[in-house]
Amino acid sequence: MTIGMILLIIVAALILLGAGQRVLDRLRLNDKLALLFIALIIGLGFVPDIRMTEVFAFNLGGAVVPLALCIYLFIKADTAWERWRSILASVVTGAAVFAIGVFAPDEPETITVDPIILYGLAAGLIAYLFGRSRRCAFIAGVVGMMLSDVANAVYVWSQGVPQDFVLGGAGAADGIVIAGLLAVLLAELLGEIIERMKRGTRRPTREFRNGEFVKEEKAR
Repeated sequence: MTIGMILLIIVAALILLGAGQRVLDRLRLNDKLALLFIALIIGLGFVPDIRMTEVFAFNLGGAVVPLALCIYLFIKADTAWERWRSILASVVTGAAVFAIGVFAPDEPETITVDPIILYGLAAGLIAYLFGRSRRCAFIAGVVGMMLSDVANAVYVWSQGVPQDFVLGGAGAADGIVIAGLLAVLLAELLGEIIERMKRGTRRPTREFRNGEFVKEEKAR
């Protein structure tokens, strides 16, 4: 069982237990839809890769379903600026991860962490820094990893090496999952910290007005 699959199963269990509801709400997802996407990613990940050419193929669970989820979140974005920001953040994330792969040392004795995990962690962090919102961060993490994989394949092909490339296949899917989940986790945790810092010493109170409770903030 791969690390990406383990993370998805953990997330599914947390959703079933009722955890992370606020994150799902901000992503414009409900429990059933989130669990459906997770099930499709895991289930379709076992379907044989779909080959388009002699050197290019893609995996339904590792590439198509995550991309479909990103398109859904992109459509659900609140503003046009948020959509543009998710596109820009995806490009920046993809370029940064590609650069890490090109310039990082690749000698076996210098590698202490699985490169796929390293790229996923880097993509998640960069995606959050440039995406900021939960939706933008997730889109940038997932799409950025895909863009870096495509860029790397094109780079290898340009060197005259007919290397087989499977978008979302095997380890690449793990990197995509790690990047997307980490980006959302950072956006949620750091976003909450920033919100609390902005709120300062004010504390929310509720008053009953016109037949309903209204939240207000009062200084301590």
